[in-house]
Amino acid sequence: MNFGHASGAIAGMLPIHRVETYLQHFPSHLRDIVLELRNIILSVAPDAVEVIRWKGLSYFHAGRGGIVSAGICQIGIQDDRVHLGFIHGAFLPDPRGLLQGTRKAKRFVRIESFDRAPWEDLKNLILAASNFDPRALHPQQYEI
Repeated sequence: MNFGHASGAIAGMLPIHRVETYLQHFPSHLRDIVLELRNIILSVAPDAVEVIRWKGLSYFHAGRGGIVSAGICQIGIQDDRVHLGFIHGAFLPDPRGLLQGTRKAKRFVRIESFDRAPWEDLKNLILAASNFDPRALHPQQYEI
């Protein structure tokens, strides 16, 4: 998975060898889910910055702010599943009801199987998160 660059890196994405090294101790079926999510993020948010933070991979738009204020999503592995978190998830359209969580703004999706993952719906959530800008909200609408 080189994405056509000698270093394996694109824009703000980490070199693939760093990601693979980070994931090497996790089960292969979970690594496959993480790498597919990473591909989706790259396809819908090619300018995203990728960092290893908070026990997972985090993605944000550096031009809009930091990892929280301009956050797109986070990918973590918990037990036997992948946890796809959205710091601004309460504000995202979720017609399939995939998002879980009770915090004021943060929501997440649990993904346990590559074959049963709703990939198109996950892509739509990631795209919505990439396009969401909390600065457009009235201050009383949004407080973390």
